[in-house]
Amino acid sequence: MKPRRDLYFEVTAALLTQIERNPGEPKLPWRRIGGRPLWMPENALTKARYRGINVVTLWGTAEERGFALPVFATYRQWQELGAQVRKGEKSALVIKYGEYEVEPKESDGADDGKRVYAKAAYVFNCAQVDGYPMPKAPEPLGPIERIERARQFIENTKAHIEIGGDRAFYRPSTDTIQMPDENLFTGTDSLSRSESWHAVEAHETIHWTSAPHRLDRQLGKRFGDDQYAAEELVAEIGSAMLCAHLEITQDVRPDHAQYLAHWLKIMKGNSRAIFTAAAKASQAVEYLMGLQPDRPAADVDAPTGPGGL
Repeated sequence: MKPRRDLYFEVTAALLTQIERNPGEPKLPWRRIGGRPLWMPENALTKARYRGINVVTLWGTAEERGFALPVFATYRQWQELGAQVRKGEKSALVIKYGEYEVEPKESDGADDGKRVYAKAAYVFNCAQVDGYPMPKAPEPLGPIERIERARQFIENTKAHIEIGGDRAFYRPSTDTIQMPDENLFTGTDSLSRSESWHAVEAHETIHWTSAPHRLDRQLGKRFGDDQYAAEELVAEIGSAMLCAHLEITQDVRPDHAQYLAHWLKIMKGNSRAIFTAAAKASQAVEYLMGLQPDRPAADVDAPTGPGGL
């Protein structure tokens, strides 16, 4: 008798291999309303990308306040650009790093005399200022052709999905999934617009399984905390598993590995995080498969693995 495939194990192993190759920074497969598929926050005046903890801080600020573009600058920098921060707007704290030189304490070269300092800076998003020319909205790219088996699978879950805007998320308070306007989807180097749509839809549907009356996973309360990061790992691994199960793409894509590598860095190298997340992801996929009215005989092994995140 031919042994059943352990598809969940295969997907997890492929993801680990790609993560170990340092897959690079993740990219959104759709345009933001401002017209650019920006991922990393940048400074409006210098055009430099923010780094380190500042990235997480500014991502969190953009998510919490609904900023469409991750473009920031200090009050004075906005003035240099001819723009004015509106009265009453709240800033975000970032850490500015610099370097200065002093007389070396050691004469053997062990001390090069360079010292690093860190100081606080307060920045405002481009949506908080007047006089800054916001980029024009992109030209509509047209509707996305759905992949029928993926469309039907998600429809069978009875998840409530709303479409519009430029953000993708699951909102626990209303138990709804928000998908961006399909006209904004561009795809990436490794997947088409249709594949992009269904991969993002799969990611948010995995989040949907976290509700207390479903699988009762605890979502993080703050962008970038360990619980938030852990749930993102579950959702993205689950998305990769669903893409494989539904044959949305032929192979595990670098897009998944890029996203996972980012959240693993935030969790500071928790070596067991990805394995625990993979077990939770497989449970979520099994739950969604169980909602299908005519589910075929399983061609994968039942999920196993450690407990909750």
